[in-house]
Amino acid sequence: MSNFRSALAVTLTLAAVISFARPAQAQTPGDADAGQAIFKQKCAVCHSLIPGKKSVGPSLIGVVGRKAGQGDPNYSYSDEMKNSGKTWDAATLEAYLTMPRGYIPGIKMLFAGLPQETDRANLIAYLSTLK
Repeated sequence: MSNFRSALAVTLTLAAVISFARPAQAQTPGDADAGQAIFKQKCAVCHSLIPGKKSVGPSLIGVVGRKAGQGDPNYSYSDEMKNSGKTWDAATLEAYLTMPRGYIPGIKMLFAGLPQETDRANLIAYLSTLK
């Protein structure tokens, strides 16, 4: 029985090493059309797509590529957002949309986040089309 346990331990250790040694897989690009539906369901209640038109939150037109806490002159961003040093790119949006208040504590946005990776990828794809 001791040999069996030793062999099992070695097998499990090798499996763990192999799983961590694999290169990270690239994130699957999202579907902008599906992202538009997510925007309408989850975001449009508080965010506009008209430049300078604020709602509860700032306009998100052109958000990809801009600095956090900037871009909508008609919106009063929190100091935490303005001072975050973030730039909205795919990686930053992925982290933010997972849990906004956890990613930048003290912000105004009350939205809890999008738990599904596919939903986040689709929304980011859609936001990337908004120039």
